Amino acid sequence: MASSQERPVIHALRGWRKLALRPLGTVMHLWGRSLHVVASPETERKLRLNTGPVAFVLWHNRLFVTAEIFRRYRGGRRIYGLVSPSKDGAWLEAFFSLIGIRAVRGSSHKLGREAVTTLVDVLRAGHDIGITPDGPRGPLYEFKAGGLIVARRAQAPLLLVGCHYSSSWQLRSWDKFHLPRPFSRLRLYCEEIPTEQLGDRDSGAQALQSRLRTMNPDEPSNHVVV
Repeated sequence: MASSQERPVIHALRGWRKLALRPLGTVMHLWGRSLHVVASPETERKLRLNTGPVAFVLWHNRLFVTAEIFRRYRGGRRIYGLVSPSKDGAWLEAFFSLIGIRAVRGSSHKLGREAVTTLVDVLRAGHDIGITPDGPRGPLYEFKAGGLIVARRAQAPLLLVGCHYSSSWQLRSWDKFHLPRPFSRLRLYCEEIPTEQLGDRDSGAQALQSRLRTMNPDEPSNHVVV
């Protein structure tokens, strides 16, 4: 009888399935480079000058721009994202690899113990991580405390990232995912939360949720739902 403590099978994408994603990766690279990114000197300083490992935190529906932000402001470093060990996760891992994001495989459900440990290890190894605190399935704009716990255990700062699109398509998904239109303007916001400010998990998560919501305004008049 198999033990209930056995690690889940980690599915990987191989062969023609992995090759089929390459054109999409090329499109994503060109799409990201077409965006006109606007950021204050203070935001650029926080993104560029923090040479130690940080935990980037952004809402799930702003995930599209992660690789491009990292390419422009964190060149030379590696960023990792948590991806489930499922078959769907295998596709996401392959896609991440094409746009410059490395994957660590583990359960992302409410950022459980295994996921927290994995992400802490990545930070302690000197690499950045990306966290979507309302992912992978919502509720939308609800800051789960797992990201705060990861940063606190690894003694790494959180970097809250906000962005506003001048024009985008918005999907009819649970997270109302935003796809910025090519050549549109992307305004970035950034706030660093030092480890000493990562106190009580529940009150801390509520405070971070409020700040991240403020940094990511939704203006329906600028978006087309598709």
